[in-house]
Amino acid sequence: MTDEFLRAVEKRRSIYGISDRHAVPEDRIERIVEQAVRHVPSAFNSQSGRVVLLFGSAHQKLWEIVRDTLRKIVPAEKFGPTETKIRSFAAGYGTVLYFDDTAVTDGFAEKFRTYRDNFPIWAQQSSGMLQFAVWTALEAEGLGASLQHYNPLIDDSVRAAWKIPESWKLIAEMPFGSVTAPAEEKEFLPARDRMRVERD
Repeated sequence: MTDEFLRAVEKRRSIYGISDRHAVPEDRIERIVEQAVRHVPSAFNSQSGRVVLLFGSAHQKLWEIVRDTLRKIVPAEKFGPTETKIRSFAAGYGTVLYFDDTAVTDGFAEKFRTYRDNFPIWAQQSSGMLQFAVWTALEAEGLGASLQHYNPLIDDSVRAAWKIPESWKLIAEMPFGSVTAPAEEKEFLPARDRMRVERD
């Protein structure tokens, strides 16, 4: 079981070539995300992580928001590559939006004032674990995904489009879909440069 888990960790990569072919049913993806949201750890069991899962026209709407937002700030003569990139995300099956409920995070910070400054950091760490758990699980299902960060540029439009509570802070966007192109080759630093083992 451990080797299976580590193989899934190893195979998880940033996949940019994705399509909307329904290789995995929506309800299966919902279950995967729900399980990750439920079981990923958080500091003091604060459970401040929030997710919005977008399919169909809602998924398309998100990437229209991104395109329209960036069109206002990227020079017209340079917008072509930006639009191509956005289209590649829109070509997918869906998107996971990751948030932190700052009302919860701030509430714990006030309750446990000794650690007040750490709670926003811990919330980001917990969100990172949630993103990784979902990403790895989607890969295990044969789907490709990548992690994007168009926040805070799109925050207000996303909040208006799906009536997101004011306290939910957008952290990342994860478009996913059936894989149409493999991940690029990746170089790894030697483990000895990143890890130490000490024994008495």
